[in-house]
Amino acid sequence: MADITNATMNGLEIMKISNALKSLDGLSSVDNLLPRSPSEKNKIGIIVGSALGALAAIALVGFCCCCLVRHKSKSPQQGISRLPLSLFGNSLTLTKMSTTSQKSGTASCISLTSTNLGRFFSFQEILDGTNKFDEKLLLGVGGFGRVYKGTLEDGTVVAVKRGNPRSEQGLAEFRTEIEMLSKLRHRHLVSLIGYSDERSEMILVYEYMANGPLRSHLYGTDLPPLSWKQRLEICIGAARGLHYLHTGAAQSIIHRDVKTTNILLDENFVAKVADFGLSKTGPALDQTHVSTAVKGSFGYLDPEYFRRQQLTEKSDVYSFGVVLMEVLCTRPALNPVLPREQVNIAEWAMSWQKKGMLDQIMDQNLVGKVNLASLKKFGETAEKCLAEYGVDRPSMGDVLWNLEYALQLQETSSALTEPEDNSTNHITGIQLTPVDHFDNSVSMIEGVNSCTDEDPEDAATSAVFSQLVNPRGR
Repeated sequence: MADITNATMNGLEIMKISNALKSLDGLSSVDNLLPRSPSEKNKIGIIVGSALGALAAIALVGFCCCCLVRHKSKSPQQGISRLPLSLFGNSLTLTKMSTTSQKSGTASCISLTSTNLGRFFSFQEILDGTNKFDEKLLLGVGGFGRVYKGTLEDGTVVAVKRGNPRSEQGLAEFRTEIEMLSKLRHRHLVSLIGYSDERSEMILVYEYMANGPLRSHLYGTDLPPLSWKQRLEICIGAARGLHYLHTGAAQSIIHRDVKTTNILLDENFVAKVADFGLSKTGPALDQTHVSTAVKGSFGYLDPEYFRRQQLTEKSDVYSFGVVLMEVLCTRPALNPVLPREQVNIAEWAMSWQKKGMLDQIMDQNLVGKVNLASLKKFGETAEKCLAEYGVDRPSMGDVLWNLEYALQLQETSSALTEPEDNSTNHITGIQLTPVDHFDNSVSMIEGVNSCTDEDPEDAATSAVFSQLVNPRGR
């Protein structure tokens, strides 16, 4: 009986579950308690993901627009030029960088987009600063173009070099000079202030060098001649600049165009090396040279580099040796109107140096004003620079030391012959003891012979110098 009752009750329960709400008590639906199908979950995920993706895309587009507007508003002040630099003509250095063939006569373009290339000048600023390139402000004309004196808005006097689009030096040299000088700073290197490449122009703005190129003070002008001391100080300054190029950076820089027109003088006759258009990074530590096409100026060109097309820092040393002879003899490096044996100053001066008669060909304005020991050291230094092979030439550091030594000898000689007012020679009762002869006084100085009775001038000056009584030369 109990089993039958239970059967009946179970039947009643089944009927209750089968109502419309599918509930035991008939009041609450059980649909919310049942698990949803996987398809419904996927639909919700797709909707949520699409919404988030759309929001992210909108945010990214907005951010890019803001950055673009900000970049355009700041680009004039930061000196970023998006205009391509065009070169129409026959540059010899664009073969690797050109985007179009020179033979087709179309423009070869390179864009300066780096932010580390110095100040950018608008073309209008250049026009205002040079009075529209007034010929009265013309300072000189070179292979790259014309150089004008200019004045910036703040009153700073500058030199403005305007490149000739058809010049042989061309666009690659323009960019090379900007890149080199923008990362180099030294007292004996000309400073680059900025550049302009608007309207396909190639314009460089430098610090103004009031006394111009060294060559103009040696020959070809009516400027007063330089004293021997001035010439030594100028050579020392240029040597310091080249020494910095060769050793001051992680990798050396070879100038490749050292000559008297590329050594400029400021208002105090401080020498600074200029024109880095042909400069090239030197060999790495595991290399002995850089193989490259021959570039430079005839008369100053390293013969070994010319023959083998292998560039080293010693190529600059050779060119500097030519400069030294030019400073002494005040004549061009090449003069085709002279007799054949005198055309090349390096060969001609070397022949006299080897005979020990360099004083016979030096500038007549220096006769009787140069200490012979100083001249001897100067000649020996130039001779080493002009050695046939690079391995036989000194480094620029050695050249610098030897030139400072020559200056020290000259100053010591002047102090002995023309004492200043505070010299002890002017104090009564005090007698100068003669300089003792030291056999080892110059044994540690390269290029100077030991003192002998046959060379009394060298003995006296070397003995004095060995005691460094006047250290200003260093």
